[in-house]
Parts: sequence; C-alpha cells; structure tokens
Amino acid sequence: QVQLVESGGGLVQAGDSLRLSCAASGRSFSMYAMAWFRQAPGKEREFVAFSGRSGGNSYYTDSVKGRFTISRDNAKKTVYLQMNGLKPDDTAVYYCAADPLDYCSGYGCYERSRNYGYWGQGTQVTVSS
Repeated sequence: QVQLVESGGGLVQAGDSLRLSCAASGRSFSMYAMAWFRQAPGKEREFVAFSGRSGGNSYYTDSVKGRFTISRDNAKKTVYLQMNGLKPDDTAVYYCAADPLDYCSGYGCYERSRNYGYWGQGTQVTVSS
C-alpha cells in the first residue's frame, strides 16, 4: 500500500507558477504509476497529467500541455507537478493518485480516475484573474 500527501497549493495570480508535490509513504514507490487529477467546484474530477513508473513517459490533458510538467523522484518517493502560466480555469483541488496499473496501459487507461487505487487528500490551487 501507499499513502499520498499533497502540498504546494495556494492562491496566485494569472500567469504565475506553482509546484505541487506529492509525497508517498510505503514501500515500492517505483512500482506505482502516478497521476495528477483536479476537481473544480461543481465539476467532475478530471485527469491532468501522468507519469510512468520510471518517469520516462508522461501524458497530459490538452488544456495543460506546454504549461504543466509532471516529474518524479523515486529516491524521494515524490511526484511533482510544475505549473506555469496558470489561468483562472486551473482553479481546482489537485489530487495525486497512484496505482501499479498492471492491467491496462495507454492514455485511455491513464486518464480514468477509477483505475487508481490510492489518492491523496488534495491541495487547493486558486488562480485569480
């Protein structure tokens, strides 16, 4: 099992940057694919970014491509989301998620929240215009 704790959220202005962190506890962090999701008020949780186990492959939802970067440090058991050029539409609670994802692959797998068995508590990101 793995436990996840997000940090790094806050209130920023449009165009600013933030880096979210998700620290994992437990063994075998490198065996888990990691992802970031977000949920805005009144909306469903949506996929943001994915990192494979080694960090060698990553995927992003179209709205954040070129602005957000997911990375991971397996030695520190931490995954990051660097968010640049923030927009008011990025305002949401951001969650990190983990799962071995042994049974599926590809973007259609990575973007589905139900495929992840472990979740953090979320961190609020608010972007003012």
